[in-house]
Amino acid sequence: MIKLTKLRGDTFYLNAELIESIEAYSDTIISLTGDKKVRVRETSEEVVEKIIKYKRKIHSCNLEVKK
Repeated sequence: MIKLTKLRGDTFYLNAELIESIEAYSDTIISLTGDKKVRVRETSEEVVEKIIKYKRKIHSCNLEVKK
């Protein structure tokens, strides 16, 4: 889950696995599976960075080698 901000200022958590595309206009529009769209305050670059951070975090536990 990534933390995002709605246009009105409310924060919410979005399941990053549901994102199909991100469009940058005057605000950022995130298209989700099921044809739902969400507008957020963050730039498209910020959203992508949050997704990368999230993916690294959930996959890093699989990379640890236990001795």
